[in-house]
Amino acid sequence: MDFPRIKITHVKRFINETWLERYGSPLRQKTLMLLWSFIVSIYGIGGLLGCLCSGYLTTKYGKKKCLMCNNLLIIATAFLMGFSKMAKSFEMVLCGRFFYGISAGFCMTIHPQYAGEVSPKKLRGFANSSAGFFWSLGKVLGQIMGLSEFLGTESLWPLLMAFIGIAALIQLVTLPFFPESPPYLLIQKDDEEGCLKAMDKLWGEMDHQAELNDMKEEKAATKSIKSMSILQVMKDPSLRWQLYILVTVIIVMQLCGINAVYFYTFEVLCTAGFEEGRIPYISLGVGLCELFSTILCTITIERFGRKTLLWKGYAMMALVLVLLTITLSLQNKYNWMSFCSVILIFLFVFFFGIGPCGATMSIMVEIFNQSSRSSAFVIGGCLNWAGLFVVGMIFPFIVESLGPFCFLIFMGVLVGSVIFVYLFLPETKGKSVTEITEEFTKLYSGKKLSSIVRRKFLEEHMSYTSF
Repeated sequence: MDFPRIKITHVKRFINETWLERYGSPLRQKTLMLLWSFIVSIYGIGGLLGCLCSGYLTTKYGKKKCLMCNNLLIIATAFLMGFSKMAKSFEMVLCGRFFYGISAGFCMTIHPQYAGEVSPKKLRGFANSSAGFFWSLGKVLGQIMGLSEFLGTESLWPLLMAFIGIAALIQLVTLPFFPESPPYLLIQKDDEEGCLKAMDKLWGEMDHQAELNDMKEEKAATKSIKSMSILQVMKDPSLRWQLYILVTVIIVMQLCGINAVYFYTFEVLCTAGFEEGRIPYISLGVGLCELFSTILCTITIERFGRKTLLWKGYAMMALVLVLLTITLSLQNKYNWMSFCSVILIFLFVFFFGIGPCGATMSIMVEIFNQSSRSSAFVIGGCLNWAGLFVVGMIFPFIVESLGPFCFLIFMGVLVGSVIFVYLFLPETKGKSVTEITEEFTKLYSGKKLSSIVRRKFLEEHMSYTSF
């Protein structure tokens, strides 16, 4: 989208001016592009590193303490990037992007787990889907503050980069008043009294015996293993189908076409005849559409269920991509087609927000138990950050080669995901972790049994043929 273009121009100019002041000659265009690409891509490298560290640290120190330390890192990063222009150092922007990537990878792994574990069963889907809401809210706030009326100017762009520290400061001040998650206290630390106190503080002083029994069942089911490593999770046959679901929903988040749609927004709005000065505000409308849809997701996820929102969201997104391919291909012949493309972009973002954006994280939290959840989130996070890097590298070449027909690739991914999720993902709404695990165990046992029956049939058939 176009709102970052202003900031990008300012940062590139700052890099060039700093280089000129230091070395007496301007940067070559290729060198400038290389530096800028490194500033952009190092965020993903930091995210991958933060994700890899999160599993071990959350298991040892707990999610609450890790979130508080992560807030300190974000605040330090905000100061680093905020004073970069004053210090005349573009290296501070580079380091800030790296450290912010670490904190983002860390937070994206821990926040959904903590939110899901501190919420009661009836509000678990709402709490889990809140991650998608806050990501969309962050985008919208970034779009608003990036407007030229606020911080998107030549002199104020460092403050725009430092804006990330405000949310971290709020969480740093408020989080100490919240307890550690009850499942972590009972299952990982064997502290039943602390678990009961945490539930009373979080959910009110009432009878929590049912929730406590669910945690005890989960603890009994995983008592031989305190916390599974990444390799153990990948090797465990009983977690095979959970991993299949995890890999599918994470890959689809990167290959659903949302980045491609945002990429085409500026071009579509220009073709539709909108003035360049008004495009940032229309783009802000797209961001608000995503925010509104994630709010709807948090409200409706307990009513319709995670599975329904996910596969129907995929299906509607696939349909919109087919229509968008048609309108983009014909908008040079028919001017009114560009307005259809604008409407379809809003629809696509809406279905993304109400479906995958909100439901994916809820499913990831609920299909794994306490002993495997941290490692599973590390696996999912690594896939997400690696996918972000790969898509960022190859997407420009795909667009250059296929143009608007690149959406058909994403449409194929979505159609395949609709079929897979509909057939193999059990509904997790209103179920305990033990009940969800039993659903996957039945699925695994059924597939294993069918393969044994098929193998025996082939053996009998071969022996009959040889006879």
